[in-house]
Amino acid sequence: MRWWKVLGLAAFAGVAATGVVVVRAERRRRAYTPQEVRDRLRARVAEAGESSDASASVS
Repeated sequence: MRWWKVLGLAAFAGVAATGVVVVRAERRRRAYTPQEVRDRLRARVAEAGESSDASASVS
């Protein structure tokens, strides 16, 4: 193999390894408990309800 092929494969492996590290860190950061998930969903539903009420009163 030519040196540029080896360099390309090494670069590809480095990018893949970096992606794996980033994904693992993101999963660890977003590891919510079931109660936190429920709280976030309830907050989003309440926020959506408020925004639909506001848009209905404007019309």
